[in-house]
Amino acid sequence: MSGGFGVARALDVGMSYRERAWIFIRSFAAAWGDALAEDDGTPGTGLAQAEAMLGCLLPAALQEFYALVGSRPGLVAIQGRLLPSREVFVDDVCGGVLVFRSENQGCAFWGVRLTGLDRDDPPVIVQARHGWVPFLDRVSLACVELVLSEALFGGGGGLCNACELSADLLGAVPEYFQRVQLPDCPMWTGPEEFPVRWFSAPGKLLRQDGLSVHSWLHVRGRTRADLDAICAAVPGRWSLGCTESLSFEPLPF
Repeated sequence: MSGGFGVARALDVGMSYRERAWIFIRSFAAAWGDALAEDDGTPGTGLAQAEAMLGCLLPAALQEFYALVGSRPGLVAIQGRLLPSREVFVDDVCGGVLVFRSENQGCAFWGVRLTGLDRDDPPVIVQARHGWVPFLDRVSLACVELVLSEALFGGGGGLCNACELSADLLGAVPEYFQRVQLPDCPMWTGPEEFPVRWFSAPGKLLRQDGLSVHSWLHVRGRTRADLDAICAAVPGRWSLGCTESLSFEPLPF
């Protein structure tokens, strides 16, 4: 059973204010793993120490995200991790950027310009190959994207996979899966892979990095059956193989 929780459906209500982002993250964590507990957040003392070290206050949205999941590594610290509060730092290039997220090999960073720290939910930028570029227009949206991206690499038990999309497969993803209502955002590897788009169905999560031939599709199933169903809908050359005997029908959205 794939369960009834679908990312696209859960985000259909929109993210008009940041509290909706935290509601979604709580629901996603409970549906795809373990419900959040009180001790999954960074303690207030840890955030205060980080702010004292930095000499500035974190934006309200970032404070709330740390307080919600900052001590839950399985949710936020796998591939493009949320930095522990004690590791948040300021990059002095381009007038200063408060950096709160890092690719696990230090190849990319996400942050907020120091000039935006007076806003509760400021825009986020990412350090791509060609310098800092806009990522998403609110921290809360970037936090939702972070949690979803980390889920793609943290399934365990063979629940994640990836493939390169050939020309005949580009249409399969929007045909069989529902578009997630997150704005397009750039992949940190460079503008040639812009944009990144998300899709889902109950128990299934997909991220398409680019829209042209040779774009990459990263996927995660809540169960092995969910993952195999994705492979059946998009019969590409999957990095970790897949079950080929399944069939997959378009979903009634």
